Amino acid sequence: METVDYIWKNGELVEWEDATVHVLTHALHYGFGVFEGIRCYETSDGRAAVFRLGDHMRRLERSAKIHLIDLPYSVGDLVDATKTTIERNGIKECYIRPIAFSGYGNMGLNPAGSEIDVAIAIWGWGTYLGEEGVEHGVRAKVSSFKRLDANILPPASKACGNYVNSILAKTEAVKAGYDEAILLNHAGFVTDGSGENIFIVDDGVLVTPPTSEGPLDGITRDSVMQIARDLGYEVREERLVRSDLYLADEAFFTGTAAEVVPIKEVDDRRIGEPGPITKKIQETFFASLRGDVERYRGWLEYV
Repeated sequence: METVDYIWKNGELVEWEDATVHVLTHALHYGFGVFEGIRCYETSDGRAAVFRLGDHMRRLERSAKIHLIDLPYSVGDLVDATKTTIERNGIKECYIRPIAFSGYGNMGLNPAGSEIDVAIAIWGWGTYLGEEGVEHGVRAKVSSFKRLDANILPPASKACGNYVNSILAKTEAVKAGYDEAILLNHAGFVTDGSGENIFIVDDGVLVTPPTSEGPLDGITRDSVMQIARDLGYEVREERLVRSDLYLADEAFFTGTAAEVVPIKEVDDRRIGEPGPITKKIQETFFASLRGDVERYRGWLEYV
């Protein structure tokens, strides 16, 4: 991991090695916390800009509300703290991890009595699924693990404990020789990857599962849907089954960590090298991150 000098924790910047928690921190034992994944990019004019920072912090606030976590900071506070952390570390490109979690003070299942700790860490992090994956596509496997149901653990929130589900799916896929997992819900419909949303292209139309089927309401997902429509493509939110993946003309993952990554194979059924629609969306998305597309400059929060 590429370290930096400072992490923001509970209202102040602390040195990287001092941003620690007690071994009896409540969230460490029970996974009770919420988080976000955000990226900052160096734009073409040399400035650092965070992609859709306010939208990410508003989603953090919504995740906290779902779990009855009383955030001690406003969205505006967290936006300002993120910018301060990036500026003080003197970095222009980084991954950003805000997290709010039940801290030290209580070890029962009821988190009442534990303070809510909030931290914002940044570090240098390259392409999540690799440069080769971005250029040529990744191999995916439909997981034997099902996506969490909304009445078990709400997948609409980025809750820490939810991601054990993703870890099991990702580990299974990697151990079987694949790059990423694809999860189905309990009814057998496609939801998403272990940490990404999923799209297919069918006869020129982009299709992605609706959030009612279980995927996270991804911010990159939303950005790609807007880009695709602006490019003149039809975008539909519809149920997909695994055979829709096998027969897709093109397919790709989207996410903050993964960005836009083509899928070249699912369960050993070849889809092929990235197609023209995937490539065009990739090109436009990456250009928007650098501030090169006037229409999408409002997505960038300059530091």
